[in-house]
Amino acid sequence: MRLASPEWFLLLPALLAVGWFWPRLQLHRPLRALALLLLVFLATQPQTRRFSDGLDLWVLVDQSDSARELLAPKLPEWETLLTRSKAADDRLRFIDFATEAVPRGAQIRSGADGQKYAGPTHSTRLNSATLLTLSQLDPNRASRLLVLTDGASTEPLDGLADRLIAQDVPLDYRLAVREGAGDWRIADLIVPRRVQLQQAFLIEAVIMGDRDGPITVEILRDDQTLATQQIDILDGIGRLRLSTRLTQPGAARYTARLQHPQDTLTGNNTASQWVEVQSGPRILLFTNYESDPLATALAAQGFTVETRTDTAQATIGDLTGTKVVLLNNVPAYRLPTPFLRALDFFVNQQGGGLAMIGGKYAFASGGYFGSPVEPLLPVSMELKQEHRKLVTALAIVMDRSGSMAATVPGSGRQKMELANEGAGRAIQLLGDSDFITVSVVDSEAHPISPLVAVGPNRGQLEDVVRRQQSAGGGIFVYNGLKAAWDELKKANVGQRHIILFSDAADSEQPDDYVNLLAEMTAQKATVSVIGLGTESDPDADFLKDIAKRGNGRIFFNQDANELPALFAQETVAVARSTFIEEPVPVKGTPGWLEMAAGTLDWLPQVDGYNLSYLRPGASQALISGDDYAAPMLAFWQRGAGRTATLSFPLGGDFSAKTRAWPGYGGFVRSLTRWLMGESIPPGLGLRTTLDGTRLKADLFYDDTWTQKIAEQGPQLLLTTNEDTTTHTIPWLKLAPGHFQASLDLEDATLVRGAVRIGNNALPFGPLNIITNPEWTFDRTRLTDLATTAARSGGSERLDLSDIWRAPRPPAWSPLTRPLLITFLLILLLEAYQTRTGWPQSTRHRSA
Repeated sequence: MRLASPEWFLLLPALLAVGWFWPRLQLHRPLRALALLLLVFLATQPQTRRFSDGLDLWVLVDQSDSARELLAPKLPEWETLLTRSKAADDRLRFIDFATEAVPRGAQIRSGADGQKYAGPTHSTRLNSATLLTLSQLDPNRASRLLVLTDGASTEPLDGLADRLIAQDVPLDYRLAVREGAGDWRIADLIVPRRVQLQQAFLIEAVIMGDRDGPITVEILRDDQTLATQQIDILDGIGRLRLSTRLTQPGAARYTARLQHPQDTLTGNNTASQWVEVQSGPRILLFTNYESDPLATALAAQGFTVETRTDTAQATIGDLTGTKVVLLNNVPAYRLPTPFLRALDFFVNQQGGGLAMIGGKYAFASGGYFGSPVEPLLPVSMELKQEHRKLVTALAIVMDRSGSMAATVPGSGRQKMELANEGAGRAIQLLGDSDFITVSVVDSEAHPISPLVAVGPNRGQLEDVVRRQQSAGGGIFVYNGLKAAWDELKKANVGQRHIILFSDAADSEQPDDYVNLLAEMTAQKATVSVIGLGTESDPDADFLKDIAKRGNGRIFFNQDANELPALFAQETVAVARSTFIEEPVPVKGTPGWLEMAAGTLDWLPQVDGYNLSYLRPGASQALISGDDYAAPMLAFWQRGAGRTATLSFPLGGDFSAKTRAWPGYGGFVRSLTRWLMGESIPPGLGLRTTLDGTRLKADLFYDDTWTQKIAEQGPQLLLTTNEDTTTHTIPWLKLAPGHFQASLDLEDATLVRGAVRIGNNALPFGPLNIITNPEWTFDRTRLTDLATTAARSGGSERLDLSDIWRAPRPPAWSPLTRPLLITFLLILLLEAYQTRTGWPQSTRHRSA
């Protein structure tokens, strides 16, 4: 505490003298004396310390996609300038932000020793970052905020100025200006969200540019080019119009993409929009057969069936309008991983049906063990140890070239570490009587383990393979395959297999691999390949040819996080799965009555089947008549949807008895109807709209749904970014029979959703933001930033060193108001005492 005018205390003796010589003032009364002292004390203007003398400057550094490269060259100079110009009592704090905000602490970035922002960068959430910073402030020190940004916030700054004013914290900003003109961008992509099958519609791309002239624009559908045209930019704007139609049900993604050699900002050169084909519910059949008898039987029973043999082209959009997905002897590696992942939300939340049908490329034999589909199915796939009849000798050849040292986004681990984990997982899945040999390859093959029995060496083998490191150089594939075969051919067992893991962009040294593979296959050995990358990579064709000549499988995957699962799928497909290749009797169970209204005259035998095991909680309608008593037809409810497995083939090899069965058509009809689930009663409707980045869903219902909604309540469920994470969005009840929910979408990736009421589901999507707001550069956001800064007492700072000399909040706070209130209370109390004689009157009454 301090006194701003201590000289007023000099009046106190004079006032006391007056009171002494003027008895009528009655200063001997305590309350009057206290009031006099308090009045003099007020005259001295007492103050209490509010803040310490130093200033805390919190610097918010924009690390988003649009600003990171722009700010990076300037940050070292700016941070050094701020450090050198601050006083001894001042403190500097940093917050890195983009989609998230992360305090960097008091330490300043300093080259290799500095801290790097590792969060998502696809949006600029300045409001959220500022609110986080305000929650971190030291209440005993004056604070100020400085934002280093390009000004392109992707969220509004509503209410931020009021919060800054309430905490007495000014906000300054410094803009990183993009030098020079030369930006051409897709301003809008106008297409209808829903069309009828075969209906012609117009695509319109709106292009804006800083300079007039010709520019090339490409229109794509599901990443396949539809048209490439050159248009003219006149007065800063140009348009491309294209008429097209959709000939298949589902949903398609249209993309506009521009190219200009002088474009300085490429992040806004793309816009996408999903178009949904409105049609009745259909069956989507992925099949391994060109003429699938199942498709014929379904069509004969009146179902709308879309048959797909081009399984590698499956997209998430194919699930739109689909009621049931059938996987008929299709291996997992021939279906894109994003599509397999999407099946989880399709079944559990959108109420779809899914069935896997047997054959040599289904279940574990098709690589579904450990896949995203496995948890949905009512059976487990891995062969139990006591049921195994063949011993397997497995060779693993792992790429340890220089590219394997790269860190994988999302995990922080190196590619080599994930490959090591995959090899360790393969060793875990082998049986005690199996054999294993492991080599790593760069320019030479380096044996980790010769061919040994897994049982007594399992722990040591796992430990060794998990400690491998990248050694640089390329990968000489021939050397790796030859080293593996030299070991593997020593094994006199029924099954010999090589798993080659290699970078699809860096696989060298074919040498005489053709004859080497011919030697292997002549002795019944097989080779599969896990290629890290895509089918378009430079060495992808070479790796595909190895798998083809080796009578094995080929996997391509860009996400190294998937490597452990891919190793596990391939190991189980080779060593822990079985297809029974002999006729087996079958027996019906009462479980069939859960699927159909009447009994069924089952076929007496099937030609073969995939051995699997019923999961707890699942039901079975048909079992094998052999010692395994395996589930031939298993089923269960999964969330809002239903799934089933049929372990024997319905087409192709090992299906003659089944196709000759008179009840084939009726069985297929009953199974498919059960998978489709019950129809949603009328009286319920859903409308979804997308306005800019805001998704709005309106749920309408009539009186027939009121009771059910009151008991169970509707759920709005979304999944984004092609993942399986489900997000629940809260509803707002606007009126009887009307709920509404809304959500701001952050980037241009797709969104799928469903409204669930119990097991009833209303699916919608996919849909997406047309243009990425991170690259839109809405000029109103820059105006909002300037207005917010001005209201809080801040401004744009062109000279950063001057920020330490800016006006600071007062460090001392006056005590005038609380002391004045106390003075008035004392006066009131003294007046009451004078009028009533209190407390003497109280004593007289008690006497």
